[in-house]
Amino acid sequence: MAMTGVLRPGHAQVRVLNLEESVRFYRDVLGLVETGRDAQGRVYFKCWDERDHNSYIIREADSAGLDFFGFKVLDTATLDRLEADLRAYGLATTRIPAGDLLETGERVRFELPSGHLIELYAEKTAVGNGIDEVNPAPWSQQREHGIAPVRLDHALLYGPNVAEVQKIFVDVLGFYLVERVLTPDGEGNAAIWLSCSHKVHDIAFAEYPEKGKLHHCSFMMETWEQVLRAGDIMSMNKVAVDIGPTRHGVTRGCTIYAWDPSGNRFETFMGGYQPYPDYKPLTWTFDNFGQGLDYPQRKLHETFLTVVT
Repeated sequence: MAMTGVLRPGHAQVRVLNLEESVRFYRDVLGLVETGRDAQGRVYFKCWDERDHNSYIIREADSAGLDFFGFKVLDTATLDRLEADLRAYGLATTRIPAGDLLETGERVRFELPSGHLIELYAEKTAVGNGIDEVNPAPWSQQREHGIAPVRLDHALLYGPNVAEVQKIFVDVLGFYLVERVLTPDGEGNAAIWLSCSHKVHDIAFAEYPEKGKLHHCSFMMETWEQVLRAGDIMSMNKVAVDIGPTRHGVTRGCTIYAWDPSGNRFETFMGGYQPYPDYKPLTWTFDNFGQGLDYPQRKLHETFLTVVT
């Protein structure tokens, strides 16, 4: 499908409690590639097969959680158009100058009714994936270091006003609804999965009373065997695992949820089907959400509903 607006998730900036402990975790256990540090003390990472300079940024803070989540758009003209559309919809936007994030162009930031800060940008320095562009090998040595996901895939964010958030993503940013979980009374959506591409989701939201909460950032693995290998590496390094390895009913993806040393949940994810914008959204009733979350066990894990940063 032609993608002419928002292209994909581009970066997440996450707060951690101990910077160097977190660097060791993300670099040596999760297997991300460290690409830089800035004067603010932030550390930048990318996944081994990503082409742009960074996709995951951490900074030390007194509390864990998400600072902002960003999407790359097609070009600067698209960035200008989407900012105008957001303003016309009634959302305030802020322009953040190029270079505020390393190797990243000008960003447009706005706050969702859920309390999350979302960014759009068009430019980030391409550094490649360590593989020749002519007659390339299928992978590089970085693929064998740690868990080594392919890319930052999506995020699940918890906060209020999910219905309004959905309108912004669908009506303004051009996403489409792929799946949803109904509220217990069946009158609204408790959770939504949204895509701007051919993926089963690029971002998801769940209704929650507190604003601006991070449920997890998700990293794409190539195969189920790689997800299982990730579980082995987590156990070898005594990583706290939340759920899995298992399979979702929602999205049909295979997964392990775990926590970084600061308590930020992350996911190693693979699979899922490939939707198109003309597909009718799939619906799960709340009383069957346990099967949607953990298809084999049909269990609605309490931590999935209550533990966020």
